[in-house]
Amino acid sequence: MEDVLTLILGGGRGARLYPLTKHRSEPAVPIAGKYRLIDIPISNCINSDLKRIYVLTQFLSVSLHKHLAHTYKFDPFSKGFVEVLPAQQTNETAAWYSGTADAVRQHLSHVRQDPCHQVLILCSDQLYRIDFRDMVKTHRRSMADISLAVLPVTRDQASNYGIVKVDDTFRITALVEKPTRSEELDALRLPAGWLEQQGVASRGREYLANMGIYLANRPALLHLFETQPTATDLVTQLFAQNLRTHYIQAHVLDGYWADVGSIASYHEAHLALASNNPPFEFQDNTGLIYTRMRHLPASRLSDAQLSNCLVSDGCLVQEGAHLERCVIGLRSRIGKNVRICETVVNGADRYETQAERDSNQRRSIPDLGVGEGSIIERAILDKDCRIGRGVQIINKQKVRHAEGENYVIRDGIVVIPNGAIVPDGAVI
Repeated sequence: MEDVLTLILGGGRGARLYPLTKHRSEPAVPIAGKYRLIDIPISNCINSDLKRIYVLTQFLSVSLHKHLAHTYKFDPFSKGFVEVLPAQQTNETAAWYSGTADAVRQHLSHVRQDPCHQVLILCSDQLYRIDFRDMVKTHRRSMADISLAVLPVTRDQASNYGIVKVDDTFRITALVEKPTRSEELDALRLPAGWLEQQGVASRGREYLANMGIYLANRPALLHLFETQPTATDLVTQLFAQNLRTHYIQAHVLDGYWADVGSIASYHEAHLALASNNPPFEFQDNTGLIYTRMRHLPASRLSDAQLSNCLVSDGCLVQEGAHLERCVIGLRSRIGKNVRICETVVNGADRYETQAERDSNQRRSIPDLGVGEGSIIERAILDKDCRIGRGVQIINKQKVRHAEGENYVIRDGIVVIPNGAIVPDGAVI
């Protein structure tokens, strides 16, 4: 595994996750109360003995840089590192990344200088657990140039992903991005019983979806960029266009994997994490997810009622509060008689002092957290929100998409942006 160099693509604008990406890059978005999205791919790498990691950044990356600097510090006598490679002006280019392929191209000098044999390329908007050692073994055993991790999906799901077609040796013979036409889907369907032959239960899944996990031999990767110097997208312009000239194979996985790069999928994944039988367990000892150590006190719940909730460190939930199917982030303060249902509360970056709360009261500004008597349903409260007393965030009119001074609605989910203030008695 020391022969594998990892590149994590973390420079996207994250438009689908707006307004969670209004003040931060997509990899820095909180997940599951106490983590950040970037923690998922880095933790999977560390658990797979991959400890030479570059993170390619671009937009609003200050908070991401701080998180990485405070979290991932390896033994100085080891060869491990997590280093940030920001987009930068050079003598050759003065442009931002124009796509995934362009992001890698702008940092090929690090790949050329590294003694690696393979390069692992990962995304930073997914929730999954994988041992990359298995993928590396099958890649080397098959003598492939490039391997793509793929996941079985149903026909209804297929139009949301890049779908691959494989032959009997797992070599990819076709790769179609988000197919929608019936004839396309029919041509990409797996033969009956194919998954069962690989030891995977089909459960109505007839297609193989690209997971955004790529493993490439260094010479093959460099050759692709040399022959296609203007390609901007890894999948459609590099891999899909070279299925005949390079041996590109599929590595089939069968486990939990979720793309959390949109407001709807982000909200849905959190509700699943808060269920009685979550599809993804953060405390799984076979693959821990790491994050920044904060030394926070235990949370305190005072005569509150909670059902199917995740509550992070340092929270205060006061008497009479009723929380159902919620994820409560670090340092959250939930007032008396608050009702919160199917909501993600990302918490706060700091505690307010009593003097600050007294000052807030004099200026009629809500404290950090959720004020007493408020009702919140199917929402996302980003960090450092100030929700006043008696507020109702319920989207009573079932609006699908809208935007106001202190809220954004996407796919029917109300999102309160980072640091927003919702005054006492407001209704959204």
